[in-house]
Amino acid sequence: MKRNLILGTLVLTTAIGSGSALAGQANKTSVERGRYLVTVGGCNDCHTAGYAQTGGNTPESEWLTGSPVGFSGPWGTTYPANLRLTVQTMNESQWLEYARAERRPPMPWFNLTKMSDEDLKAMYHYIRSLGAKGDAAPQYMPPGQAINTPYIDFVPKNLPPRVQKE
Repeated sequence: MKRNLILGTLVLTTAIGSGSALAGQANKTSVERGRYLVTVGGCNDCHTAGYAQTGGNTPESEWLTGSPVGFSGPWGTTYPANLRLTVQTMNESQWLEYARAERRPPMPWFNLTKMSDEDLKAMYHYIRSLGAKGDAAPQYMPPGQAINTPYIDFVPKNLPPRVQKE
């Protein structure tokens, strides 16, 4: 009887340990997937200061901390959010809603609406794994407001007339 109790405890302990290992591996896989999606999705191009200018050679420790460089157009001036601070205040379901919400240009929110829940959750886990860092991005400035930060004039010039389909 004592032998069976010891054996049962050993099996249960091993099973619990394996479950933790499997959960840890699943989380590691999710984080790695999220890193991949953030990279190929171009998130760093705007949400990491200097990323595009360095040809993507910005240290990962600086990724997704936002940028003080705005994008100015007919909608006003928008700034890439510090996603590392943003996700720290959210759970997965809040992130899914946030990621799919309509945004001002140049944020390609319409692309995120087409991503699977699993992909967006992987991005969430990756961004959270980086930890909070940096400052919040400057606030949106409506059209006609004075802009006191660096900004990119995001207005096309010399566009040809649109070709109309008949």
